[in-house]
Amino acid sequence: MFQALKPVATQAFDAAFGYEPQRWVQAPGRVNLIGEHTDYNDGFVLPCAINFGTVIAASARADTTVRVVAADYRGEVDVFRLDEPILPLVEGAWPNYVRGVVKYLQAHGLALQGADLALSGDVPQGAGLSSSASLEVAVAQAFKTLQGWEGLSPTDMALIAQRAENRFVGCNCGIMDQLVSARGEAGSALLIDCRSHDTRAVPLPPDVAVMIVHSRVRRGLVGSEYNIRRQQCEAAAQHYGVRALRDLSLARLEADAGDLDATVLRRARHIVTENQRTLDAAAVLAAGDLRQMGVLMAASHVSMRDDFEITHPAVDELVEILQTAIGESGGARMTGGGFGGCAVALLPMAQVAAVRRAVEKNYRSPTGEVGTVYVCQASAGAGQVA
Repeated sequence: MFQALKPVATQAFDAAFGYEPQRWVQAPGRVNLIGEHTDYNDGFVLPCAINFGTVIAASARADTTVRVVAADYRGEVDVFRLDEPILPLVEGAWPNYVRGVVKYLQAHGLALQGADLALSGDVPQGAGLSSSASLEVAVAQAFKTLQGWEGLSPTDMALIAQRAENRFVGCNCGIMDQLVSARGEAGSALLIDCRSHDTRAVPLPPDVAVMIVHSRVRRGLVGSEYNIRRQQCEAAAQHYGVRALRDLSLARLEADAGDLDATVLRRARHIVTENQRTLDAAAVLAAGDLRQMGVLMAASHVSMRDDFEITHPAVDELVEILQTAIGESGGARMTGGGFGGCAVALLPMAQVAAVRRAVEKNYRSPTGEVGTVYVCQASAGAGQVA
């Protein structure tokens, strides 16, 4: 996995720094099969790591300088020092993700030494497949590998990466993206309890394809509606006097709504019902019941569209095209933070060609683009690249 990215990262390393790297590491992106916006509500999610991600070619340095080159950004280089305050650059700049992880590795109590890093990735950006989490976890894995931190667990890396995105980059994401990038298991989805960080592998049937279709509607989370949704969820939890919406039952949601703002009530209803759908989905997927999985995915999409209001008309159309082509043999829904991005579908491998043709024939983005289809494998989490 990621063997195609290794020479790209290596070439960028050599061009920028003039010598061969010592190590190569990777961290995958992810697709969430079901459980949207439940992660920061202490709820349940069911993602899988995918065979698209970030590879870093890396070498340790004997000083406190960190040099980073981005192969995918025309070889841009960022340089900073570990013995000086690590400050963010302009909003949205790729170095912020690297700098943030390094800052919170230090805050974790780890004694860092300098490093030269070259980054290359193939996760589609702005598509909801967690290119940022892939980069963050890969940076943590690079320093872990270079410095031999055996005690730094995959969950530690995920939490450090999440802090970097929350506090340094400025996006209040939950733990799902980073945790599945760090702890994914090949051939399985990962049921994550976002409160305890406990995970359970849910094997995918061997004849099932994970199809991701990019709507070509780009989306952004920093400074967007994402943070507003999080604030609305917190307001609902406060209204009901619970720690998080994970602790709220559907019966109490309806019985004790009182004078709660109608929009906030809808947001809370999505979270409460989505949590249960996610637990149900883990059970039916483990049993190989793709028909019922499709029912749950369809209900999830309707809830995201009507209660959480995070879909986009083009994505709604794309999901309908997918579901019509798949029939009762699987399901489709929007995946990711919303407002564009991707749809995910689970379907028998034998249907992939026909469903791909249906998308190519029937779907166009608002700007006339054809949806981009990826057929993915459920992949392992972060580690070294041979």
